[in-house]
Amino acid sequence: MMKHEWRKKEKGVYIPKNSPEIIEIPEYNFLTIEGEGNPNNEFFSEYIGVLYAVSYAIKMGLKKQETIPKGYFDYTVYPLEGVWDINEEAKNTYKGTIDKDDLVFKLMIRQPGFVDDELAKYMIDQTKKKKPHVLLEKVRFEKITEGKCIQMMHLGSYDDEPKSFKVMEEFAEKEHLYRPSKVHREIYLSDFRKVPAEKLKTVLRFKVVSK
Repeated sequence: MMKHEWRKKEKGVYIPKNSPEIIEIPEYNFLTIEGEGNPNNEFFSEYIGVLYAVSYAIKMGLKKQETIPKGYFDYTVYPLEGVWDINEEAKNTYKGTIDKDDLVFKLMIRQPGFVDDELAKYMIDQTKKKKPHVLLEKVRFEKITEGKCIQMMHLGSYDDEPKSFKVMEEFAEKEHLYRPSKVHREIYLSDFRKVPAEKLKTVLRFKVVSK
């Protein structure tokens, strides 16, 4: 059986061009964890670490289990994603710039369709035994549907993302679409700990509705 590799099989979802496009995102399964604060601080990598720990526990654990889930197939672990917003106080005082300490995030890693709530909880419990971490208490299994979105590949530093968002919003305007919220999703195709800022590849995506 061929391994499912998202970079090859799901290019439309994960490898867009560096120009805006409209895409419909269906329901997917995710492991998620929520938090807030500046992602440049050390705590942030702890959140990422526990998500990957459970994601790899699921991938590797299923290979060893005698009973495997219906529909099982081998796969490459999906990339880290983050949905970003600012806290309520920051929204009330917003003047066009964002203080990173005011950021609110939900980090997530997509799981194959055969992973369900029961399996995810079992693997979270197994991870607690093998690699205990206080943040494992915050990991959840969720089904998330994004629906109609605009996305594009952003090349370079995270701090330059506003330029890409401006291009995406102008595209939305031309397509008679409206961005109802500043909440957006980022999909990290590069490891920011290893890749120079100017070479980072990040998928940017936000929901849109018809005007």
